[in-house]
Amino acid sequence: MKPGQQPNICKIKWAVAGYNAVANVVWSVLNLTPAFIFCYRFVPATLLLIFLATSLLTAFLPNSFFYRMQLSKTKNIYQKLGVGFVNKFTQNGEIINKLIRRRFPEYKVVSTGKRSVKKALGQTFMFEKFHFILFMLFSCLTVYASLKNYYLWAFILLITNLLYNIYPCLLQQYIRLRLLAAVKRHHLV
Repeated sequence: MKPGQQPNICKIKWAVAGYNAVANVVWSVLNLTPAFIFCYRFVPATLLLIFLATSLLTAFLPNSFFYRMQLSKTKNIYQKLGVGFVNKFTQNGEIINKLIRRRFPEYKVVSTGKRSVKKALGQTFMFEKFHFILFMLFSCLTVYASLKNYYLWAFILLITNLLYNIYPCLLQQYIRLRLLAAVKRHHLV
């Protein structure tokens, strides 16, 4: 390790955490606020608890379930659906990575080491499970809104589900494909 390298690693970690926190807060406020307002105004507490419990059960799904949910084994379909474009604006996305690399040119999201790739793969499952839980909750809310003839709310919840949950799930699948391609390319198996 070169002198001064450790403090630079700490600065990089803080910068990454800070930029990602901003992205997470912005996306969360934009997309969770409508669901919160709808639940507060229109969903009975017991029904909301049932929706939450049902959604949280999906956290126990094994990673193999998410492999089977993979939309495609190639990146083409994801690129056609605009997942690459969405990646510009997300946590660890292109914009954030460019901002970090301006300050720290040596920064890499994932190194070519086996441990780094394995950690990144694990994170894709964690993020996909989180958004799948919310996908289930938003889906329950959307169906409920439709059944109660709150069509504008159903539409809003559908759009926020697409932006905040479906695209992030697809993004995690896309990232896994890219990571697995890197594993094969660098013979990390």
